[in-house]
Amino acid sequence: METRTFGRLGNISCLTLGGGGIGQVWGSTSRDEALSTVKAAVDAGISFLDVAPAYGKGEAEQVIGAAFGGHLPNGVRLSTKCMLGNPPREEVFSRLERSLDQSLDRTRLKKVDLFFLHGQIVSDGSTARGTPRRLFIEAVCPALERLVAQGRIGCWGISGIGVPSAILDTINDDPPPAVVQAVANLLDSVGAMRQFDEHARPREIIAAANDRGIAVMGIRAVQAGALTEAFDRELPEDHPEMIDYRRAAPFRALAKEIGESAAALAHRYALSLPGVATVVLGVKNRAELHECIAAAECGPLDLGLIARIDAAVGRR
Repeated sequence: METRTFGRLGNISCLTLGGGGIGQVWGSTSRDEALSTVKAAVDAGISFLDVAPAYGKGEAEQVIGAAFGGHLPNGVRLSTKCMLGNPPREEVFSRLERSLDQSLDRTRLKKVDLFFLHGQIVSDGSTARGTPRRLFIEAVCPALERLVAQGRIGCWGISGIGVPSAILDTINDDPPPAVVQAVANLLDSVGAMRQFDEHARPREIIAAANDRGIAVMGIRAVQAGALTEAFDRELPEDHPEMIDYRRAAPFRALAKEIGESAAALAHRYALSLPGVATVVLGVKNRAELHECIAAAECGPLDLGLIARIDAAVGRR
């Protein structure tokens, strides 16, 4: 599998196995199938695993613990996360530490390579749910740096889904995050995760991160299913993902015309975006995994096809 530079963590596979699918966020699967999917991913050359307590209430982390018994295969690294919100400043470190302790217990590991602030970073005074910028600067960043100094995490990162101006300010902070998880899909859509009034600017966030030497994990390549043939769960017609699904109808027609599945083509598009080091997969079984691996093996899209896809969904 192709490897790419991932900032201070060196080279990793262009695909990362995410925890959403194996944690049963994206439709049902069994523990046995999730275990088989994790092992198949590593056997295929995927060298990064991205989980979180929020994925199945710890299920994704427990799958990792059960799959490897506390000893990741050589060259395989892992990230997990903490959903912090807006606690009192004096509680920030203890909450991060407690979340990390629980994640280490579930994964059976002694440390993680990468620890993300999972929630959104929002502007001070914003009514959106998340971690205000001032709290991040004065308490969260120092707490994360303290965990690095203690050797409990290798480095830390942030979610790039939040108030765009606040994310861009955080990218330009010192010290900067080592990694940003940024939306990387052909609609530039954050879907139902959008809790802010500003226009989403995922490609600007990716470019800003690259300018600072911050590695980018591309997420939501298929926009929570909106860029696949069909959803694996029931959604109301006015749900943001359903709106994106209808907008993507010309894209699905184009995928059919060229003989690719919509999911495979959407993953190839995400892998072709400049500045994206690795694309996080939300697969829940081996069939979905192998489809994504096959898509990656086809290589990046040519500029002509990218232009056709952009035109199909109204991007300029």
